Amino acid sequence: MAFGAPSGAGGRMRCGFAHRLLMLENVRAIAFDLDNTLWDVEPVIARAERRLLEWLREHCPRIPERISIEDMRAARERLAREEPERAHDLTYLRTEALARHARECGYGAEVAERAFQIFFSARNELEPFRDVRPALARLRARYTLATLSNGNADLALIGLADLFALSLNARQIGFAKPHPACFERLARDLRLEPRAILYAGDDPCIDVEAARAAGLRTAWINRRRAHWPGELASPDIIVTSCASLADALHGRAGLASHRER
Repeated sequence: MAFGAPSGAGGRMRCGFAHRLLMLENVRAIAFDLDNTLWDVEPVIARAERRLLEWLREHCPRIPERISIEDMRAARERLAREEPERAHDLTYLRTEALARHARECGYGAEVAERAFQIFFSARNELEPFRDVRPALARLRARYTLATLSNGNADLALIGLADLFALSLNARQIGFAKPHPACFERLARDLRLEPRAILYAGDDPCIDVEAARAAGLRTAWINRRRAHWPGELASPDIIVTSCASLADALHGRAGLASHRER
């Protein structure tokens, strides 16, 4: 575990470390990104798209005969460019693109909603990382917990909704991270000043840097042990799991250690 990225030596490092700890002592709520922060999303989406393809082959075979999963992905990207005001809404993009595919292949557009529900159900059949539920339960005893995601995961279907006081996504807000409106809405709904909220996510830019720019405290959950981009300001805390975040915030990591081993 590391608090920020220590620079300098001796007194400057100790002073900076203590200052970051003091800042985190004022945190009253922790908000989490979801995909790739609380679970590994790539295999989840891949499985959901396979399930969708199987359903289409059974119920609307002309669609998968003419249009591949890669074609569908490209169509959603084009749709996002055509309608930038709705590019943040992943549910709309997938449903509308499916409706267009249906019409192109001689089916009614109503097929899209049924097809999307097949995808959506499978998209929410997932297992969080093993540390997530125990760590959230520990953190919930001390902090208000929230989520802020660009995705369309349903925490009730996943089985984590009981741990969070607030869950927000891009579709609800009308913007996607890194837009500051996302973090402004989070602070407003939590009824807290931004500096009283710690935002934890896996993406250095759209999660950590965007939250920092909006005035929140920041935690980088670096499960893949990547290198922090040198051009970005350091997060307040760097950890490799929700468990190590809980350890750090509960003072169990040890003040003498500046790096998780």
